[in-house]
Amino acid sequence: PLTEERRRLLVKQVHARVEEARVSARNIRRDANDLLKDAEKDKAISEDDMHGAREDVQKLLDATIKHIDAIGAAKEVEIMEV
Repeated sequence: PLTEERRRLLVKQVHARVEEARVSARNIRRDANDLLKDAEKDKAISEDDMHGAREDVQKLLDATIKHIDAIGAAKEVEIMEV
């Protein structure tokens, strides 16, 4: 059995991992947006297509972060159970 103090330390680690996952997801969004910008600059896609794709990327990011947060919250509850 884990002590209360140990469980709290584990929860802190979960929070840190969740934040790392959020940052990773944001970095992927940034890379995707850069690729879209370059494609638009090279005239491979139109400006409207770029903006539409950027909105899609943002929606995916929002869903991913929501999923990451849900997993983190579930893990925190699991850890704090006695």
